Amino acid sequence: MQTTHPVIIGIETHKATHVAVAIDTRGARLGTLSIPTNPKGYLELERWSLSFGKVLTFGIEGTGSYGAGLSRSLLAQGHNVIEVTRPNRQLRYTQGKTDSLDAKGAARSVLSGQATARPKTQTGSSERLRHLKIAWDTSVKSRSQAMVTL
Repeated sequence: MQTTHPVIIGIETHKATHVAVAIDTRGARLGTLSIPTNPKGYLELERWSLSFGKVLTFGIEGTGSYGAGLSRSLLAQGHNVIEVTRPNRQLRYTQGKTDSLDAKGAARSVLSGQATARPKTQTGSSERLRHLKIAWDTSVKSRSQAMVTL
């Protein structure tokens, strides 16, 4: 279903699945998709989004956590990715809470220019330090559990 207007994809991320909503530059909703959080799901999302035509931007909530893999995948394919913050709690309370509404909100925040942050690349010295910290914390926890068991 090609559209004559460029498309923005908003994505609500979770541990096991991501929900995406496509809107055009007029704000019209074009479709919704739910994918598993794995490389096959990421490719499915990319193919689905391109079926609407030219994709301007992917607005992803949580590019540093649950959306990190998807963000890396889309950036590697040369797509424009924007980090979207969590929706306003008051708006969520009045409009309801569903994954597709949150994904649509992510797309609309990109469209309005409210979301402009580029996701972190997750490379370099700070990322290496983060991995060392995770390894350290895991080993300390394992040691503590072993001592309690003994």
